[in-house]
Amino acid sequence: MRTIINRDFTRLWYGQAVSKVGDYVFNTTLVLWIATKLGYHKSWAAGAVSGVLISGLIATFAIAPAAGVFADRWNRKRTMLRMDAIRTVLVGGLAAIAFIPADKLPVGVWLALIYVVVFAVNAAGTFFGPSRMAVVPDVVDGPAQIAKVSGITQSTDALAGMIGPPLAAPLLFAAGVQWAIVINALSYAISFMMIRTVPIPDNAPTAAERSGSGFWADFAAGLAFFGRTRVLVVVIVSACIANFGGQAMNTLDVFFTTQNLHAAPKLYGLLGMAAGAGAIVGGRLSTRVVARIGTVKAVWTTVGTSGLLVLLYARQTSIWAAIPVIFLGLLPVAMVNAAIEPLVIQVTPRAMLGRVASVITPVISMTQLGSTVLIGWLFSTVMVRFRANVGGLHMGPIDTMFTITGLLFLAAAVYAYLMLPRDGITAPVETAREPELAET
Repeated sequence: MRTIINRDFTRLWYGQAVSKVGDYVFNTTLVLWIATKLGYHKSWAAGAVSGVLISGLIATFAIAPAAGVFADRWNRKRTMLRMDAIRTVLVGGLAAIAFIPADKLPVGVWLALIYVVVFAVNAAGTFFGPSRMAVVPDVVDGPAQIAKVSGITQSTDALAGMIGPPLAAPLLFAAGVQWAIVINALSYAISFMMIRTVPIPDNAPTAAERSGSGFWADFAAGLAFFGRTRVLVVVIVSACIANFGGQAMNTLDVFFTTQNLHAAPKLYGLLGMAAGAGAIVGGRLSTRVVARIGTVKAVWTTVGTSGLLVLLYARQTSIWAAIPVIFLGLLPVAMVNAAIEPLVIQVTPRAMLGRVASVITPVISMTQLGSTVLIGWLFSTVMVRFRANVGGLHMGPIDTMFTITGLLFLAAAVYAYLMLPRDGITAPVETAREPELAET
């Protein structure tokens, strides 16, 4: 096993890399299964597919804020192990049921099982994610290595996104849906085994510390800390502005390919591959960029650079010219994503990392969902016949929205530049650990 940073992080990374690929295989498999098998040629198929996304989002919105409190108070290693075990059982159980011929159960039962499992798996993930983020300082040494971890994580996620979906289709149609689901169950089991071997200090509070405040007081304390920490507020506002615009590109890129780039639909995947490759390279380069210019400067410079490249992308009329532009555009996006995690860790006391992470994730998810709904409505109503000439440039509905996206990125960069401190960031003073809620 090749060592990445150190042996402990290497084991943690291998487990998460396998798990992430399994997640992409699982999600893609469910979408394909519903669209091509359970709901084939049915008018409700599109709505049933969207139910997979909605189930995951509901779990994030409903569970993540509370999960952050428990992630701060429970033993983080045990929390990760338990969540991996729960996800292994849940997905493995669905795989076992999937061996039953599809026509032996009503479609409504199949959909209910899928939605319940997706909800539960994502709910477990809201406990796992903050715990994993909080243990990063335990397995690596210092801010430079934390930044390197974040860059590696970004590259890994992008690579998993390129590997997982192409695996799902042949597994589903050649081996059957149950074997595609089994792969995800096994990926959680591998993650469990890897994490189990990593020595992580016990963060559980002492008996004397257990007599303090309860759940709601800790929940409120986390929100209050977030609200009065300028860096965190700037990060979340900038991220929401950029994600609101970025989601427009995710929603409309397939139409941009066929209408603006005049390319066949089958070539749409080339843009996704170029974007994924850009994210991988950007994640790998992020460590050097952050080390060279600093975490704070890396945030606004990379977001601003992304905005300029999005503006350039919006003006493309050939897919072969758009491919290198989208590749370059994802380089700084991956870099800013890699810069945010070490910045959050740097300004947040260890005892509050779970709650802080559990504020950021659902807020950004809600922003992306709102953007998707709004863009879909605008594109099918107000903007459907939009045409304009601005400074001699012909503007249609899609490139206009992409131009607005680029401007939103630039607005986020300006906001971060004006609001983030220029004189460096001081790590918070660590206070005594907070009391533990009883684990059940």
